[in-house]
Amino acid sequence: MSKKNPAAEGDERSTQDAALATRLDRLKGRLAEARADHDQRRMEREQQTVSMSGSAMAFGLRLSSAFVGSVLVGAAIGWAIDHFLPTSPWGLIVFVLIGFVAGLVNLIKAASVKRDGR
Repeated sequence: MSKKNPAAEGDERSTQDAALATRLDRLKGRLAEARADHDQRRMEREQQTVSMSGSAMAFGLRLSSAFVGSVLVGAAIGWAIDHFLPTSPWGLIVFVLIGFVAGLVNLIKAASVKRDGR
């Protein structure tokens, strides 16, 4: 049996420890870079989400106001026809329905354009 020299064993261990410490330092550096990159991407996504939610809200308000406007215009035209012709209440009923259908058609067109134009 051979006995190992404790001094040589200590030198070998210190070089292994130094190599391990060097690898650990490199790993810590790479980890810090990855975390910084991840944080930067997360901040960009959050900013993009905020801007997208604002534009989505504006788009929703535009669609709803167009729909309500078309129903109101239909009602105004129907009321005017009923006022000047003896068709009351049929002019109002028919033109409110026409305004409702026109509003739905506009909503479908605008929504399909928005979805295709992402």
